[in-house]
Amino acid sequence: ARRSLASPVVSGVLCPCGSPRAAGSAPGPGAEGGGSGGSASPCGRTVCEASEQDRRLRALFQKLDVNRDGALCIHDLAVGLGRLGLHRTELDLLKIVKAGDKDLDGQLDFEEFVHYLQDHEKKLRLVFKSLDKKNDGRIDAQEIVQSLRDLGVKISEQQAEKILKSMDKNGTMTIDWNEWRDYHLLHPVENIPEIILYWKHSTIFDVGENLTVPDEFTVEERQTGMWWRHLVAGGGAGAVSRTCTAPLDRLKVLMQVHASRSNNMCIVGGFTQMIREGGPRSLWRGNGINVLKIAPESAIKFMAYEQIKRFIGTDQEMLRIHERLLAGSLAGAIAQSSIYPMEVLKTRMALRKTGQYSGMLDCAKNILSKEGMAAFYKGYIPNMLGIIPYAGIDLAVYETLKNAWLQRYAVNSADPGVFVLLACGTISSTCGQLASYPLALVRTRMQAQASVEGAPEVTMRGLFKHILKTEGAFGLYRGLAPNFMKVIPAVSISYVVYENLKMTLGVQSR
Repeated sequence: ARRSLASPVVSGVLCPCGSPRAAGSAPGPGAEGGGSGGSASPCGRTVCEASEQDRRLRALFQKLDVNRDGALCIHDLAVGLGRLGLHRTELDLLKIVKAGDKDLDGQLDFEEFVHYLQDHEKKLRLVFKSLDKKNDGRIDAQEIVQSLRDLGVKISEQQAEKILKSMDKNGTMTIDWNEWRDYHLLHPVENIPEIILYWKHSTIFDVGENLTVPDEFTVEERQTGMWWRHLVAGGGAGAVSRTCTAPLDRLKVLMQVHASRSNNMCIVGGFTQMIREGGPRSLWRGNGINVLKIAPESAIKFMAYEQIKRFIGTDQEMLRIHERLLAGSLAGAIAQSSIYPMEVLKTRMALRKTGQYSGMLDCAKNILSKEGMAAFYKGYIPNMLGIIPYAGIDLAVYETLKNAWLQRYAVNSADPGVFVLLACGTISSTCGQLASYPLALVRTRMQAQASVEGAPEVTMRGLFKHILKTEGAFGLYRGLAPNFMKVIPAVSISYVVYENLKMTLGVQSR
């Protein structure tokens, strides 16, 4: 007979087919055997009555309820599971109690315990399916290696075999669903590989600022060449999204540079002023260069991120949140440094008056001849400093929202659906922008200031002091309204275009 590492009491709770075990099928200690079988279940065993499952669950609950008070606390679980040969850390036990504790009294009564086991089994099945790459109902060493690499964990096949041996007691060097469930039934589930596929963030959402931490791509996506199609689809979505929201973006730049206490610029007044000065087409000034910089910035950032990941990642550990933030921020700094002259050009083109420049090249030549090469790096320092709060808060908020959804709602699939993705992307981008906005405003003002020969150079520190002195803290948030107004349409448009481009490019949605 197949042996399981878990106690017979634990493995005897549910049938392999998902129904309660038969009364006549190997009852565990503490459970009174007996009874006759009924009709055959899909797994070939006799179908059990619901009361038999309830009896077995109660037997397990009573074994774990060490102090016999009708509820399981962390101490009960530690001692009870220890007696069954299942040793869990205090953190693991805390997660179990927290996951099942519906009335928040710090312990699990029988109903909460049953609900936890049923819900937990659904999550275990989700993880098992995601690990079972061959869809043959078994997990082997190669599948473990591939799945862990998809998550950023690098292990050898020998290490994978060691993991298998800890669960596999019949010497087949594969784990079937029953072995998997029995071993993990009273252990918290984390790290579902499919999360990576569904929860793309920086590739999908473009709000005009490319400071987010790049997305992870699975081994399968790299090997099949799907990763570059994702990037192309993301770039195309960003181009459409930025073009659609360009009038709001130009208004934001104008308000950041020209608005003050004496020159209070409102949204309607700003649009009226732009149309009066240059007609409706002037609303899109600076958009051309803003779209052009998507491709080089995304490509450099992705390549830099992959290289940095190799340096900071270890063979044993997953790339944790703070490591992703470090790699993403460094990659963002490298990409921004490479294309920064285009950022300055974008600001100057957005602020130009009718007839001032004939185009992007004319603007670049004008800046170079009158102000020198250094002018293309004005505002560079506040721009670099803005990467950390933007990327950090955006990533932290997105991961928090993602994990909250997965913990509560991911039962049969890790797919959150369109609405949840859009909501999470919008909230995280908004929080990131809000945190880094004062630095973005100072950067834009520095970019906009044309150098005059002999005039003192404006510094970041001096500009901060000047704004706070003349306009107060509110002055650091000029243009925030049009900036936030464009977030929801930008996120929505980029998502819709991204999904359509993915289909055109032959990227399979899972």
